[in-house]
Amino acid sequence: MIHSRLGKRIVALNLDDFTDYDKYLRANLETESDHFISALTTNVTNFYREKHHFEQLQSEVLPRLVERARSGGRVRLWSAGCSSGPEPYSLSGSVILLCPEAPKLNVRILATDIDPFVLRRAEAAVYSDEEAKIPPGPWANQVFEKSGSAKAEFRVRADVRSLVSFRQLNINGPWPMSGLFDVIMCRNMAIYFDSQTQQTLWRRLAEQLVPGGMLFIGHSERVSGPATAMLEAAGVTAYRKRSAS
Repeated sequence: MIHSRLGKRIVALNLDDFTDYDKYLRANLETESDHFISALTTNVTNFYREKHHFEQLQSEVLPRLVERARSGGRVRLWSAGCSSGPEPYSLSGSVILLCPEAPKLNVRILATDIDPFVLRRAEAAVYSDEEAKIPPGPWANQVFEKSGSAKAEFRVRADVRSLVSFRQLNINGPWPMSGLFDVIMCRNMAIYFDSQTQQTLWRRLAEQLVPGGMLFIGHSERVSGPATAMLEAAGVTAYRKRSAS
């Protein structure tokens, strides 16, 4: 897989082989590193992917967070590994469905990814007709408006965009965030890491949640290691942080 992905970059640069690319990368690290990262990153995403998570958010999690926000409280959500934006915009659309005034309240969604190119796409918030498909549900008309261009494109609505901030972040590096989160989505990322790295990631994510906060992970992932003492199962690939005893 790595050879296939880097092979496309080698062709684009008109280089002969991986040895040449290694030399090119070392000589042009500042300008080429983003391309290297992007080539090795998996970016598969859809709006409201794993719909059961958003149904659980809509029925069980967001109502109490909306109530807190309406009372002047702080609400924070994090989409870790946000790719080109469908996940954080789906989160935002779910919030605004329950709370249209959310942009005026203390509600924010952090969206992070290591790939700078997909982050630029996410910030542009314009998607093709195929990319903008949304499964049936209460949120069907909650995210998009026509882009205004001649193409069959859709732009994420301004109110939905306003809740989301995008940042480049290596999930296995330092995290600059100081505050805790009420909801974290880190889905289909840990499967690419070895067991020890996964356990470290689960622990760090659990530590970044408020007591009672929710962690949603990918359908083929399971929390393991020290985080199991901090989290309890709360749905299909959903976990709730235990309150401090």
